[in-house]
Amino acid sequence: MNHSRETILSYLNQLSVSNLKTSELPLRIISKSGKSQKEESHEFSGFILTGEIAIGDSVRVLPIGKLVKVKKITGSEGSLSQAFSDQEIKLILSAKINCSAGVILANSDNPPQVADQLESTLIWKGNDEMLPGREYTLRLQSQEVNATITDLKYEINSDFENHFASKTLSLNAIGVCNISTDKPICFDPYIQNPELGQFGLFDKKTDSVMALGLIHFALRRSQNIHWQALEIPREAHAQQKYQQPKLIWFTGLSGSGKSTIANLVEKKLYALGKHSFLLDGDNIRHGLNRDLGFTDVDRVENIRRVGEVAKLMTDAGLIVLAAFISPFRSERNMVRNLMNEGCFVEVFINTPLIEAERRDQKGLYKKARSGNLKNFTGIDSPYEPPVKPEITIDTAVMKAEDSAELIVKNILGI
Repeated sequence: MNHSRETILSYLNQLSVSNLKTSELPLRIISKSGKSQKEESHEFSGFILTGEIAIGDSVRVLPIGKLVKVKKITGSEGSLSQAFSDQEIKLILSAKINCSAGVILANSDNPPQVADQLESTLIWKGNDEMLPGREYTLRLQSQEVNATITDLKYEINSDFENHFASKTLSLNAIGVCNISTDKPICFDPYIQNPELGQFGLFDKKTDSVMALGLIHFALRRSQNIHWQALEIPREAHAQQKYQQPKLIWFTGLSGSGKSTIANLVEKKLYALGKHSFLLDGDNIRHGLNRDLGFTDVDRVENIRRVGEVAKLMTDAGLIVLAAFISPFRSERNMVRNLMNEGCFVEVFINTPLIEAERRDQKGLYKKARSGNLKNFTGIDSPYEPPVKPEITIDTAVMKAEDSAELIVKNILGI
């Protein structure tokens, strides 16, 4: 359901019910630093989004929650006793704090919320459809995190009063979604404070704007679930097995030879006494991903789940082999970003479509060509080949056995 610019503006005006001026809203000061900093400082340079501040005030440093007092305020015209919204200021604080991009100062008794899972309204602005499970960049004022739309709850009708079920959003469509971020963000509900309640979603590759988001609230599970520190770390599991954990990601068209080569690689690793496990696309769909089909939305979720499983297996010290068509670069990059530096090896099984069709023992390409099999990669669903894979296997010139030997040498660094 597409909405015009006028109807979108009308919708935003309906949501923004606060008639208060920015100076009357709670104090929110965002750091003006454009980068991360390791050293802490008594000085904090920022911009007052909302509220006001005076010498002697106690402020809370978010997201860590530390309390400090304001000892001095400096503006563009010199020292100040107090400052108000829309001013750039420099503060001298009673204790050293981290002044990195994304740090926010707020009232000690009325801080913004901090969470990594949110319910939000999304106004979709991308030419490509929104795909739940795909990773985007989320920017909220000076905060920047990786974000995934975990669930599209419903799409909003043109009258803004009714809604209907949908799996994706197209250009200018509006929907209510659950969003997960890789790090907690500081926010206010949009209805209370639009300045800290709206964000942008951006494409990971092009950095083009994909959506405007309006935050409703933190999901309850984000407050109840905490990361559990484990006493036996990934490094200990790896040392026990005398190997470097890695994820070897085989990608290519159906019939390219991914599973054949991956099986040979695992046999060679096993013969060398290495601890490995092979995750195969068809096998995973019999169990973990049996509820997923082959639409773009389902393909994204398929790879997201496999990536999380593979990460856990590498944390156990294993060499994981994953053989999946994985047609979209965005999802392969998402899995790469889950892994430690140097632990993801992308193997492109480069087989021309005409050759993959010739090898097709299951008759899938024939069904797809006749229209009896929808959303088939290479026919009516796209395949995006890797740009800079660690290994490229040209099956037209290299036999499967030789390909497996090359990959094993890369894995073991020999």
